[in-house]
Amino acid sequence: MNQILSISHLSKIYQSGFQALKDINLEIAKGEIFALLGQNGAGKTTLISIICGIVNPSSGRVLVDGKNIIGNYKEARSLIGLVPQELSTDSFETVWNTVVFSRGLYGKPANPALIEKILKDLSLWEKRNNKIMTLSGGMKRRLMIAKALSHEPKILFLDEPTAGVDVSLRRDMWELVRDLKNNGTTVILTTHYIEEAEEMADRIGIIRKGELILVKEKLALMKQLGKKELILQLPFPLESIPSGLDIPGLSLSTDKFELTYTYDANSEQMGIGEVLRRLSEGGITFKDLHTKQSSLEEIFVNLVNAGASSNES
Repeated sequence: MNQILSISHLSKIYQSGFQALKDINLEIAKGEIFALLGQNGAGKTTLISIICGIVNPSSGRVLVDGKNIIGNYKEARSLIGLVPQELSTDSFETVWNTVVFSRGLYGKPANPALIEKILKDLSLWEKRNNKIMTLSGGMKRRLMIAKALSHEPKILFLDEPTAGVDVSLRRDMWELVRDLKNNGTTVILTTHYIEEAEEMADRIGIIRKGELILVKEKLALMKQLGKKELILQLPFPLESIPSGLDIPGLSLSTDKFELTYTYDANSEQMGIGEVLRRLSEGGITFKDLHTKQSSLEEIFVNLVNAGASSNES
């Protein structure tokens, strides 16, 4: 993997004794879209803050394109663009000036053509002379991204990028992220919108109570952990599953009108064909059938709940 970010044995313990991160190990490739999922307080923002040089780690190492975020802070930080969750801009400044100023903070020479392209890509060009206070919430979110892109970073961190924006704007921003990936930018995002990760990410990382419990390619994750269901709609209610049809994973709905066979395509469970044959031999008829696969949201919830259950036991 042609990595641009390497995190080794990273931990963070605050003075209060609270351990926010526990031995995090992660490598992210150039041009990858990586989604970091976790509940509030799981450690997502702490991890991003350490990578961006805002918070010091208690132990471990972070390399950004081979540069140590502590030993080579200025060089490493210049490769990173950060769009924080909270909107913080100078309300009395114009869109153009604030983006130009952000580029200058990194010692980059003036580049009006680049700033123009960024603003046009983000649909902010018509607002370039407007004061920030006049922008809508969605436009301010776009402006934060423009500021983060102004110094041409190799990695862009998006902390809850579509929080508080409407569905249409959210989809516009998804398109923008894909364009950034196509241009070679590595994008790392945290999100509460599971469909956001399902839509865009190449890989998924799930963090729980400071521990990175899983990192996997999105499709492989859904294939490995996503349960599948065969749902049979019955023409009339079935009081109970006949005793001869003791098929593991087969259940009857509460309204008695559906049989559901839950299975894992990678396991040695009975195949759909065999299940249908057994049901037919048992005198079970159905008027319709369809299959369903677990969504990423269901997988995430199950993993988090599994962790909570194990901690309680």
